[in-house]
Amino acid sequence: MSPLQRLRGASRLAIDATTGLTDLVEAMHAEIARLPFTPARERTGGLTGQVYRSVRGVTRLVGAGLDGALATLAPLLQQTQADQANAVQAALNGVLGDHLDATGNPLAMPMGLHPLVPDAKGPAVVLLHGLCMHEGQWQRDGADLPAALAAWGYQPLGLRYNSGRPIWRNGQELAALLDTVPGPLTLLGHSMGGLVARSAIAQADPSGWPSRLRTLITLGTPHLGAPLERGGQQLQQLLALSAYARPLALLAGRRSAGIRDLRHASLLPGDEGRASVLPLPDGVACFAVAATTAHETSGSPARWLGDGLVPVASALGQHRMQSRRLAFTDTALLPDLGHLALQTDARVQQRLHAWLALR
Repeated sequence: MSPLQRLRGASRLAIDATTGLTDLVEAMHAEIARLPFTPARERTGGLTGQVYRSVRGVTRLVGAGLDGALATLAPLLQQTQADQANAVQAALNGVLGDHLDATGNPLAMPMGLHPLVPDAKGPAVVLLHGLCMHEGQWQRDGADLPAALAAWGYQPLGLRYNSGRPIWRNGQELAALLDTVPGPLTLLGHSMGGLVARSAIAQADPSGWPSRLRTLITLGTPHLGAPLERGGQQLQQLLALSAYARPLALLAGRRSAGIRDLRHASLLPGDEGRASVLPLPDGVACFAVAATTAHETSGSPARWLGDGLVPVASALGQHRMQSRRLAFTDTALLPDLGHLALQTDARVQQRLHAWLALR
């Protein structure tokens, strides 16, 4: 799907969002058209600005009007890099993915596995991204975890999925999809991705691919829930990954089913609004990495701060009730590290190398 097709799919949302979505699209347009090193803005000028003002003035026709307004973006979007377009679509799916899916909107991201190192051979490692992200973001900021996995003798497969859908639905679909992956399996999930992995394991036929699952690794996964769902400030941090996605913060108050499921770590059908009591899989080596933005890992402040999005206790499955605790094979807690950096930090990569060498 081209960047233009992605954004034109947003016109399907206009029937519900009316002028609010028009503001969103104009803000995205203004960011794309902005010259380098000039201040950010949320409004366009000239003829383009008149188009958007006209759309706001005729809310009954906002669906068709917005589609026409989006057409004015074509010359700019042709110059937009594919990775930026993917970031916009992934962010929009995180915020409104349940609605996109329910209405058949073309912007809804279909689930699929994508080879991240085309010539890689060996046992498959499925990398599951987090909220508002996509599989290409395992390779950014000068880091390349898929390339490292390939060098260690693994075949990295990136899972792309609509992170705004309920976690159990993504887990159910992943459970069926993994039956198509032969040989030994490792699941590596960042943030929400770790919850989707656990949901898939619980919903799969134990005699199928779970019998071939060797390792489960989670990075900053809110196993006991996260305060992320309770406010929009942290969501804006995720959207800030791309300048083109930042205007989507305007929609942060409208939380998708996926975001709501993060509050209590709701992983199974029927568990909406409450925590799923789900042990780690038997016979599988399970590892977890947590981070704290504090300089030291000891003390209450470090544990309360967590990685900025997920508390340490949640990432390590350390609950006061025995029935809720998760018995990981090994865990790591790293200082001076934020939630998003867990995908790219060299210390995390070293831990992964050591753990995978055990299998």
